[in-house]
Amino acid sequence: MRNVSMGNPDSLPAPLPEPSVEELRLESVLGALADPLRLTIVSRLLLESEAYDHTCGWFGFDRPKSSLTHHFKALREAGLIRQRQYGLERRSRVRDDDLNERFPGLLELVADWASTKLPRTSSAS
Repeated sequence: MRNVSMGNPDSLPAPLPEPSVEELRLESVLGALADPLRLTIVSRLLLESEAYDHTCGWFGFDRPKSSLTHHFKALREAGLIRQRQYGLERRSRVRDDDLNERFPGLLELVADWASTKLPRTSSAS
């Protein structure tokens, strides 16, 4: 699992609305992870992502854009991912630092489970 902390450099767009660390709720996080596609999104970001945000296209899902938008919004509103708007694209990354502060060990459990249960894929940027 990667452990990258980028902070918020001035050159990055502001994140889309998300709960603060204090507002993160375990039931919301676990509810979002209960969906198999959302669990796959978070797992791939944890296991395969480099130190930058990824667009929906990076995942290679064969789903309608509206469906993917719904799933990414659910993950953002639960506090699992941070999204930034770059022109017409929204790019996502796991909120590693915030989640580790609020729920220590949770992301390690997800990554450990995913590394044995989900097929590894090669991602195109």
